[in-house]
Amino acid sequence: MGYLIWKLVHIVAVVIFLGNITTGLFWAARARRSRDWRLIASTFDSIIRSDRWFTMPGVAGIIIAGVGASMQAKLPILATGWILWSIVLFALSGLVFAWKVAPLQRTLRALAEAGDSSAPALARFESHFRQWERWGLIALLAPVLALVLMVLKPSLPGW
Repeated sequence: MGYLIWKLVHIVAVVIFLGNITTGLFWAARARRSRDWRLIASTFDSIIRSDRWFTMPGVAGIIIAGVGASMQAKLPILATGWILWSIVLFALSGLVFAWKVAPLQRTLRALAEAGDSSAPALARFESHFRQWERWGLIALLAPVLALVLMVLKPSLPGW
């Protein structure tokens, strides 16, 4: 596969990956504003599913095609600063997703499925939702910054 094909697959995977994360934040905020527990539970269930269908395959596509493109272009992955730091940011996003975002999504879905509108339950839901938004924003901004590095290719130290 030629460099341009690897690059195309890499870019398509990035679009799918970032698009899915961005729309998840949008739909969750919209569902929360509705105060409809069934809609909120359904939304988080859909976000969890879309991560399996789009985010995870996007991750695989980004990694495989990125490595393929780098090898085809004969770019040393760890010695090329903009690639190295993009990988670091991408890994940070993955860690934040695995350790914070995904567990919070499951918790929020469970809280919404319970449908408890008591003051303590609402406070717990709101606290978890704010955490999910903050960690989700980090999980989104890290790969967006990686995208910026990939496009601008600044001179950064490599390994």
